[in-house]
Amino acid sequence: MSERLTADDVVFELRDVCVKLPAGPTGRDILRQVDAKVHAGEIIGIIGPSGTGKTTLLRVLSGLQLPTTGSSLLGGQPVSGPSRDAVTVFQDYNTALLPWRTVAKNVALPLEGRVGKAERKERVHKALEIVGLADRGGEYPWRLSGGMQQRVQIARALVVEPKVLLMDEPFGALDAITKGALHDQLMDVQAQTGQTIIFITHDVDEAVYLADRVLVIHGTPGSIVHEVTTKLPRPRDQIATRDLPRFHEVRHELAEVLRHGKSA
Repeated sequence: MSERLTADDVVFELRDVCVKLPAGPTGRDILRQVDAKVHAGEIIGIIGPSGTGKTTLLRVLSGLQLPTTGSSLLGGQPVSGPSRDAVTVFQDYNTALLPWRTVAKNVALPLEGRVGKAERKERVHKALEIVGLADRGGEYPWRLSGGMQQRVQIARALVVEPKVLLMDEPFGALDAITKGALHDQLMDVQAQTGQTIIFITHDVDEAVYLADRVLVIHGTPGSIVHEVTTKLPRPRDQIATRDLPRFHEVRHELAEVLRHGKSA
């Protein structure tokens, strides 16, 4: 994958971001005064009640939604539209993958017309190897389990070597056992690539288990009301990590913020 940045590098910076969408005579405020920094190699979880603007915030980061006021910076440059430096993995893998293309050809899709055949083949193989599907390139998505299909989506994002992997509730449609396996797979990917990851979830336990920092967005319009650094050791384990006192401390702290809508 691409050359790793150092932890001192700020990949994303949001400065006083506000988003107002057209609705009625005056429009609807979705986000208000959102400020945040994301450093290279961090895994950032974003949680909050439904309707607080989490997906809109992810769209701002991806360049699909420009701020009404304020600014979003990627690598120190204003985000003016979608960029290959920030790629989104969606929850609905069924519609995100093309069923008539093999796994390898689905992963290769973003590279077509951009790089030569030999380089494309090498990068696709490397991306599939990272997500543990190097031997499934000739399969079709509809023949794979849901967890494997989501791993294909992740490989397709990694193949363009982005600075940031954006994930919109990527495990929400999976059963608990598959979800746990995908959590560990994602952290393996991050350990191999040094990838910066920002993900949305409604699952507090998922946010604590995966993230280095968790941001809580709350209110209408939504704003970031709290953040916590998890300080959990890596590598993480589905049983041992969840038994740590620190895991329960962070989980309790986030639950209280979500209940009251503000820090204690």
